[in-house]
Amino acid sequence: MTKETNWVRGYWDSPVGRLRLIAADEGLTGLYFPDHRHVRNGEGRDVERHPVLDQARRELAEYFAGKRREFQTPLAPLAIRGGTEFQHAVWAALCQIPHGETRSYGDIARSIGRPSAVRAVGAANGLNPISIFVPCHRVIGGSGSLTGYGGGLDAKRSLLALEAPQRAAFL
Repeated sequence: MTKETNWVRGYWDSPVGRLRLIAADEGLTGLYFPDHRHVRNGEGRDVERHPVLDQARRELAEYFAGKRREFQTPLAPLAIRGGTEFQHAVWAALCQIPHGETRSYGDIARSIGRPSAVRAVGAANGLNPISIFVPCHRVIGGSGSLTGYGGGLDAKRSLLALEAPQRAAFL
């Protein structure tokens, strides 16, 4: 007999908008902006307190205050988060991009051994269910241009400027 997933949902008002946090007892499964188009595992019962959500909120507050560069909030296992094997590879590569740095879609494609899959990397990046914690905002176009983001380009620009203030004038 398999254990049923206990989905919970909470919110946090951030400097880039109200974020919807989704978790299971095993870890965070989603972080979405208000107008996010691709919501996976977006349901759950609304709760005020939950250990995973509480930790995520605390770490987000530290991140936006400039006091946190890495997150320790547990992420739910991939089987709970969903996605394809290719998406999992892309999302793992995103987690390897250091705070304050960016990579192109081509860089990510090469890092996962699929150099011709640039467009597929872009699609997988766009389907990342855990924005900020799995830093899809750190992926930019090959020319250095800002490209789509679930929270909108203004949010992406703000996150990149927060992580690397010296770059803010170029965004």
